[in-house]
Amino acid sequence: QVQLVESGGGLVQAGGSLRLSCAASGRTFSGYAMGWVRQAPGKERESVAAISWSGRIYYADSVKGRFTISRDNAKNTVHLQMNSLNPEDTAVYYCAAGRSFSVLVTGRSTDYWGQGTQVTVSS
Repeated sequence: QVQLVESGGGLVQAGGSLRLSCAASGRTFSGYAMGWVRQAPGKERESVAAISWSGRIYYADSVKGRFTISRDNAKNTVHLQMNSLNPEDTAVYYCAAGRSFSVLVTGRSTDYWGQGTQVTVSS
């Protein structure tokens, strides 16, 4: 059974930082892209950051310069370091994994999803 388990969400003040982590299990993720997709209340799902197996990286314009994605292929983990958070970053953040990097960055479809972790940024 494939599982993506997120951790690290929570409540933080504007300007603060959080680090999200995702541990994947249940199959080999060799060759898979991994990333983070968020959804705020009343808004469409948005791909925040993604990283391919070989290290190709995508960031949404809204998070460039503030968020950093990284992965450890040996441990099947992906992390998202989020700095300079603002209230517009408030959302449920989902870990995602898929065979297609280009599909994953759309934020609309991928092979596997986590349950999500809430990130709330207060002003």
